[in-house]
Amino acid sequence: MKKLIALLFVGLGILSCKSPEARRPVMQKTGSYIDASVQRNRQIVAAEEDRIQEIIAIDSTNTYISSPNGFWYYYKEEDTTATVTPGFGDVVEFDYNIQTLDGQTIYSEEELDTRTYVMDQEELFSGLREGLKLMNEGETVTFLFPSHKAFGFYGDKDRIGSHVPLRSTVTLNTINQKESNTNTN
Repeated sequence: MKKLIALLFVGLGILSCKSPEARRPVMQKTGSYIDASVQRNRQIVAAEEDRIQEIIAIDSTNTYISSPNGFWYYYKEEDTTATVTPGFGDVVEFDYNIQTLDGQTIYSEEELDTRTYVMDQEELFSGLREGLKLMNEGETVTFLFPSHKAFGFYGDKDRIGSHVPLRSTVTLNTINQKESNTNTN
C-alpha cells in the first residue's frame, strides 16, 4: 500500500511539472480602427493644407515661405542684417495674436499680453515654438499653421476647437541668449 501511494505521488509530481500554456485572447483585435483613424487624419491634414494653398494663391501682396516643419509664413517686417535666432534655453519676449485662417480674431494681441518664453523648455504649441526659431529680433512674421501644428485634435479647451488651422502674427521683441558654460583657459 505504501508503494502504491508513493507511485501515485511520483505520477502526480511528473504530471504537474508540465509547463504552463498561454491563454488565448477572448477577442482578437484588428488594426481597422487605427487604420480608419490614420486615414481620417490624413484627409483632415490634406483639406487644411489645400485651404492654406488657396489663401496663398489669392494673396499676391505677400511672399510665402514653406517651412520644413509643416507650416507657411511671410515677413511683415524683416531684418536682413540680423544673424541671431533663438536657440535652446534662450529667453525671448514676443507679442502675438491668434486668428482663424479667414482672419477672425480668436485671441487678440492685447488679450495675450507680451509673452516671455524660455525656448524649448516651456509649454507652447509646436508651430509657434518652431516659428520663433526662424525669427530675428525685431521681426514681425505671419504664420499659417495647419491644426496639427497648432492645437490639434483637442483645441485649447476654450475658444479654439478641434482641428482648427490658425493664422498668427508674431513680433519677436527681444532675444536674451543663454550664457555659454564654456571656459577659455
